[in-house]
Amino acid sequence: MEITYTSEKVFTQRQVQELFLSVRWVSGQYPEQLYKALLNSQTVLTAWDRDKLVGLVRVIDDGALLAYMHYVLVHPDYHGQGIAGRMIKMVQEKYKDYLYIERMPEESKNAAFYQQFGFQIMEDGVAMQSVNKNF
Repeated sequence: MEITYTSEKVFTQRQVQELFLSVRWVSGQYPEQLYKALLNSQTVLTAWDRDKLVGLVRVIDDGALLAYMHYVLVHPDYHGQGIAGRMIKMVQEKYKDYLYIERMPEESKNAAFYQQFGFQIMEDGVAMQSVNKNF
């Protein structure tokens, strides 16, 4: 099996939904909005096993200083194969001239994974979120 990577947005709404649901992310329950969000994002890197979408990273950036890596996910059947790490390195290469690349893992247990790639826990940083209850 050879995993291929692309920055082209060649995925379908169904492929994206299946990937997000495979990791039980709530975004997968809103396939139309998720698909639209990805198409409108500055950078979306994807990993493929032939025609199966097996990994995805989304980056939102300001064009000069800050790139925010929002989604980093890999289908559970493909965990442990270095796919997420490869995509993170691709992001770091693309944004090497930016002052910041930020990532806020939703679970603190994932912080150690990102530290392998040079990310540091922000001193006195706090994750915050506002959820639209009418969504």
